[in-house]
Amino acid sequence: MFRRPVLQVLRWCVRHESEIASNFVLERSLNRVQLLGRVGQDPVMRQVEGKNPVTIFSLATNEMWRSGESEVYQMGDVSQKTTWHRISVFRPGLRDVAYQYVKKGSRIYVEGKVDYGEYTDKNNVRRQATTIIADNIIFLSDQTKEKA
Repeated sequence: MFRRPVLQVLRWCVRHESEIASNFVLERSLNRVQLLGRVGQDPVMRQVEGKNPVTIFSLATNEMWRSGESEVYQMGDVSQKTTWHRISVFRPGLRDVAYQYVKKGSRIYVEGKVDYGEYTDKNNVRRQATTIIADNIIFLSDQTKEKA
């Protein structure tokens, strides 16, 4: 007598639970940045009360293209655009190496992720900032060696 209604309720619960569970399946996503450029300033290390220190520096990447002519071998006006990136290094070992060895003018390769955040400036105004959180830095050249 109760067997059929109980089975129907159980089937409904299983079906309903599986629909809920499928909504909570973790998706994979990717936030990855690769930059190759020159350091714009010597790094600084900052520490906010109660938080780990961070090494910060700027990195310039250049994009060049010919305007006017479509042929690669023909002469056209060369245009260039420089984009500045704010690099933050939080990982303790990498943070200290970056602070010690990254110098203005050095050519480096940075891997990391993009972070969009907010902060409050000295005038108590909320500002937005885009930062590259570095996971890896490869030193390609040293500005002091290039001048020698």
